[in-house]
Amino acid sequence: MAMLGTAAVATAQVMVGGAPMYAAKDIVDNAVNSKDHTTLVAAVKAAGLVDTLKSPGPFTVFAPTNNAFAALPAGTVDTLLKPENKGTLTTVLTYHVVPGKLDAAALMNMIKDGNGSATLKTAAGGNLIAKSAGGKVMITDEKGGTATVTIADVYQSNGVIYVVDKVLLPK
Repeated sequence: MAMLGTAAVATAQVMVGGAPMYAAKDIVDNAVNSKDHTTLVAAVKAAGLVDTLKSPGPFTVFAPTNNAFAALPAGTVDTLLKPENKGTLTTVLTYHVVPGKLDAAALMNMIKDGNGSATLKTAAGGNLIAKSAGGKVMITDEKGGTATVTIADVYQSNGVIYVVDKVLLPK
């Protein structure tokens, strides 16, 4: 029976950016295969966060797509990727990470328990606000920007990823 359960998990992958996401792989090992997250992967490498996101965690990551990064003001990504801006880049990236593993069921329970919203403390020390509207989960940053979760519950060996359509920015 245990083998059957393992086989079901191994074959039921979520596709992100045209690539299967394997629950047995860590966040970095899965993200590098998503064609929709090449900017995020480049930023994680530039910030020196690869080892952190390969560690046991667990982590909940709100992963912006390439289009989300492209929607930032012109030159923002290039500026953030410069070595002299590594501290700022690290802060922006760790603002997308919440310690612990919050799958959609847990997140929805937190929103319900919070009377319609849940405050999530990020690894950067800031807060994100999660709300549910029209069957979608919205994540609001400290600057008032809102991202929509487009893919939830992308399970990893060291956490869970939510694909989001905007870059979340700390104060």
